[in-house]
Amino acid sequence: TVLRELADREAIRDLPRRYAHHVWHKDIAAIVDLFAEDATMDTPDLPTIRGTKALLEGFTGMLADDDFHPFVHNHVIDLDGDVAGGTCYLDLRATVNGKNLLSSGFYDDRYVRVDGAWKFQSRKVTMYDFVSLRGAPKVS
Repeated sequence: TVLRELADREAIRDLPRRYAHHVWHKDIAAIVDLFAEDATMDTPDLPTIRGTKALLEGFTGMLADDDFHPFVHNHVIDLDGDVAGGTCYLDLRATVNGKNLLSSGFYDDRYVRVDGAWKFQSRKVTMYDFVSLRGAPKVS
């Protein structure tokens, strides 16, 4: 029904927003909870991360010393029953190795309904042109 489709689209849109929120707060358990048990995550700097245990380890490592403050927007969703695909765009402010950076990019996502809740089945992030903010104070 139309109402079900609208509810599904809103639940799917909420996944990247919650992901960004949890990354800001370094809430690794909450980040991993957004993924299906056998999910994958592809980032530019690491081999594909597969499964919740590896996701937990991967996010722990990625967020240990660096700060990431993502802003997601312009979410496009292709819904097909209990699976969906989507792209959402990203503006990123980060502090990596003590350097303040700005970047933009997008996530290509696959979503799956698990026990009535939408989860990431896969995420692949593509980033463009990190710009260094010289002399700017550390983002915290």
